[in-house]
Amino acid sequence: MTAAVDRDPGLQPERTRLAWRRTTLSATVVALLAGRQALHSGASPAALVALALTVAAWLGLLAVAHLRVRRMGVARPEPLAPRGALAAALCTVAFAVFAVAMLF
Repeated sequence: MTAAVDRDPGLQPERTRLAWRRTTLSATVVALLAGRQALHSGASPAALVALALTVAAWLGLLAVAHLRVRRMGVARPEPLAPRGALAAALCTVAFAVFAVAMLF
């Protein structure tokens, strides 16, 4: 029982920070490719709306990731709140939905 209290997190917080950085980098690439696709396909109104929503989802994911990375800077970080996890998941699903919307 004392092992759980005296737990040394080791490099786990650093790995988590790096994972969030990779996620935001991937989301940035997705948003940039979406912008390129929307602008090179004739910039229809539907594509521009999907692009605007993609940027909104990207900003939402950046906000969640930024808060999580900042909270990982302490010795004993708190777990990710369910609200933050839901927001990140919704942003990820939104990327997929808006990508399909841009194709049509």
